[in-house]
Amino acid sequence: MRISEVSKRYGRGPLVLDRVTLDIAPGSFVCLLGASGCGKSTLLNLIAGLDTPSSGHIDRPSEGTAVMFQESSLMPWLSARRNVELALRLRGVPRTERRSTALELLDSVNLAEAADKRPHELSGGMRQRVALARALAQDKPVLLMDEPFAALDAITRDLLHDELERVWRATGRTIVFVTHNVREAARLGERIVLLGSRPGRVVQEWRTGMTSKRGIGAGGIEALAAEITTRLRTEIRRNAA
Repeated sequence: MRISEVSKRYGRGPLVLDRVTLDIAPGSFVCLLGASGCGKSTLLNLIAGLDTPSSGHIDRPSEGTAVMFQESSLMPWLSARRNVELALRLRGVPRTERRSTALELLDSVNLAEAADKRPHELSGGMRQRVALARALAQDKPVLLMDEPFAALDAITRDLLHDELERVWRATGRTIVFVTHNVREAARLGERIVLLGSRPGRVVQEWRTGMTSKRGIGAGGIEALAAEITTRLRTEIRRNAA
């Protein structure tokens, strides 16, 4: 997937994104990091095709993309399984296959035992797992995630980091993950792209060469997070000046 010189402006307002260019390799895990208001979510919406660039071009897979947002947005009257089945139905999966496929997807996020529970019976982390299973049900090569764990407590978020990394390695999907949390980016991304603000543009990248499971306490992660934090603070001070 290639993002070529993409800029975005709403009406006569200020430029939100300024000539962003990124090449995203198939199967990679890219974190888009930056302070609030730097255009991360705008860029994700452009990649998803939910909005159009003011200039520039985005080459995305012909199969399209799946999107997971901060809110799980599950249908409250449907069970976890039926929420996933809904995505399968919209994809055109035959009725006879939907139940078993939905259960397999819920099992892939370690939630098969909660298949018959409705969203109000699930914790916030469990609801996000259902949302992830539903996104995977769309069977798109690219998964776009807009701060999906931002509203969760630190322990639940860390557990979901493990789940997401496991799913990513098992499925080989390309993941573009938006966050303003430096440690989250250092924990998850094999490539971290820092966006500056006013307007949003790529100011620095880091490649972690992630080849094995990593936790926040793993060697090098804290040092990377500290380095990124220093660079981010420089950008925030520059924009505040």
